[in-house]
Amino acid sequence: MAKITEDEVLNLYRSAGALLEGHFILSSGLHSRMYLQSALVFSDYKIGEKLCINLSNLVKEKINIHNVDLIVSPAMGGIIVGYELSRHLGLKNIFAERKGGIFDIRRGFEIIKGQKVLIVEDIVTTGKSSLECFKCVRDLGGEIVAEAALINRGGSNIELGVPLITLVNLDIPNFNENKIPDDLKNVIAIKPGSRPET
Repeated sequence: MAKITEDEVLNLYRSAGALLEGHFILSSGLHSRMYLQSALVFSDYKIGEKLCINLSNLVKEKINIHNVDLIVSPAMGGIIVGYELSRHLGLKNIFAERKGGIFDIRRGFEIIKGQKVLIVEDIVTTGKSSLECFKCVRDLGGEIVAEAALINRGGSNIELGVPLITLVNLDIPNFNENKIPDDLKNVIAIKPGSRPET
């Protein structure tokens, strides 16, 4: 299979109606003109499989997969991607979910001390959720090898302290609530993410 290009990935998002433009409040609380709704992409298994096969191949190029014991995905967005990567990489996968706003490992899942972990998300925006998931894994004795995601929309601003492996790297501007540009101020903001309102 030929490597997928960044434009091809974005076109797949567009074709699924998953690349949205308007005024959005992201899970981080930041405002943006663009939102990537991966759930729509994964409603078509052929598109989801194509993206995840390409991401798994890229992971194998960038790191020694034999040094990874486990995939951990932050819920909700990372669950499907983590599952699909586990199939293509031959690794066990679990997910972390928020309890009281903090990531935790539940449902009988476990992380064994010393296990080498690949964190898998769908979209990285600020890296905040990733780092919160890292803390959860490290508190249980896991060692983070790298993170893989379909799209990094935070560009070079993302610093996780481990390799970040993505199919697409974008630099989409995000804005604090008190610094929203004039063109967005008169557009009704919607919050399409999966994190509950606080």
